[in-house]
Amino acid sequence: MGDEMPIWFLYSPTNIFKLAKASIIMKKLKAIILIIILILFALVIFFILNYSSITGKSISPTDQYTFTKAICNETNFCQDYEITCKQNKTIKMIPITGAFVQHNPDWEDSRTKQETENICQ
Repeated sequence: MGDEMPIWFLYSPTNIFKLAKASIIMKKLKAIILIIILILFALVIFFILNYSSITGKSISPTDQYTFTKAICNETNFCQDYEITCKQNKTIKMIPITGAFVQHNPDWEDSRTKQETENICQ
């Protein structure tokens, strides 16, 4: 009997306030953890649904695409063009203003003949 707390101590206003405060903190903590779990779950579902259609193909043959390429003539004058292709056919070629260079007469293009002649393949 000597080690027991008196019953009035357990129900004192201070202890009841501490218990109530601890209970409120626990409820808030549970709510915060639940919200974090729901947000993480929603993010996982979003990424699964959003990226499930990735095919690994960057360009299919039917797509239209645009790129830049330098086209050089027999005097080693090279002009950059914005080239638009669709199904391996050139749709349009627009010269880029100011993007040109005149090489020396002994300059040789390091690209292969196929790279320089086949524009949209």
